[in-house]
Amino acid sequence: MKNLLDNNLQNHMRALNVQAYRQQLLASNIANADTPHYKARDVDFRGLLQGALDKQRQPLALATTSARHIEPVVADSLEAHTLYRQEYQSAVDGNTVEMDVERAAFAENSIHYEASVTFINGLLRGMQTAISGQ
Repeated sequence: MKNLLDNNLQNHMRALNVQAYRQQLLASNIANADTPHYKARDVDFRGLLQGALDKQRQPLALATTSARHIEPVVADSLEAHTLYRQEYQSAVDGNTVEMDVERAAFAENSIHYEASVTFINGLLRGMQTAISGQ
């Protein structure tokens, strides 16, 4: 039972980390709306999710012969999935930030983040109820 809860919480933790990182990118885009030659960026959430699911299906562990071995560095970081946003309307100064798109993405990401936090709270509340028997 503990492993099931740990796996569920770890998946939600990954999703929250990606959503928090995306919120930072979107806030940076909005903050740089008037910066010449600034290129708007966003996260390829589908690519990140697919990568996480593929890792879950095929875990690859390195063999270690000593407890002092260094943990492997994961090359699949959030920055690797950060892409430049497609430009819909070109600007004279080379800036690709479109405030309507950024605001909509920011609001959508905020809703997803809140939903993830609410779901985690529900999982923990359910576990607490099961433990206490009330």
